[in-house]
Amino acid sequence: MLCRSAGRDGGPGSVRPRSRGGSRVGAAGVFLAVQLVMPLALPAAADMRPEPLAVLQGLDKITARVSEFEAPVGARVRFGTLSIRVRDCEKSPPEEPPESAAFIEIDEMRPGEDIAKRVFSGWMFASSPALSALEHPVYDINLLDCKAASGSPSASGSTTGNDAR
Repeated sequence: MLCRSAGRDGGPGSVRPRSRGGSRVGAAGVFLAVQLVMPLALPAAADMRPEPLAVLQGLDKITARVSEFEAPVGARVRFGTLSIRVRDCEKSPPEEPPESAAFIEIDEMRPGEDIAKRVFSGWMFASSPALSALEHPVYDINLLDCKAASGSPSASGSTTGNDAR
């Protein structure tokens, strides 16, 4: 099919073939391409190893105080009026790009109220704190790392082979 349009140098009167929609790659082709590329972009969940402690950083926006504290998986810790419970904390192995991820539930206990209000529930990532952040007018909470309990070796840590000098 031909259509009349501007000439090569913008003048009227030239004839060119009309395009019929460009590429024939449809939704199936895009889906296939995404399926092939995604395993390369994200580490597999099986590569992450669980750790018993989450290292968190809290910011009190009123006083501008920054505190670093540890939260054992399953236990509640307090930061100001917030009650924080880490449900899971996982870390990538040393040979992979560094990443820590934790599933965290944060409740706010306001003075004079008996019922806690859930202000955050979800995964936090140490490498991308803004990806899933607590939105609170007074406090910021960020995941810094997941680590083994102090005094115990890491789940994948090995002390063999460190004698070579």
